Amino acid sequence: MTPTWAKAPDFADQPARQAAVRAQTTVDKQHYLDEGLTPLRCQACQAGVLVRKSSQHQTSVQWTERPDTHCPVFAQLSAHGARPGRPESCPSLEKSIKWAVDEGVLEVPE
Repeated sequence: MTPTWAKAPDFADQPARQAAVRAQTTVDKQHYLDEGLTPLRCQACQAGVLVRKSSQHQTSVQWTERPDTHCPVFAQLSAHGARPGRPESCPSLEKSIKWAVDEGVLEVPE
């Protein structure tokens, strides 16, 4: 059998290590996708999002519902056939996030 190249080893011959990698992957997914998210509502349209600031210049936003159901920016794009979720943000939501940072609702790691 000729070995095939893989980006990462699968540890098929090491079940304990394979289980440890799977467990750590679950922890990593929770850390990077769920932890540190703060619920926030846009002050203009009341759209609900989850927000995390990883730095002063990096913001992660997860919509808790379809953006075009509340946000007029996303609704207008959706009405014109654009995919939901585009653009990545809107000025009102960005202003609400800035307010949350300024008021201490959202922490920005140093």
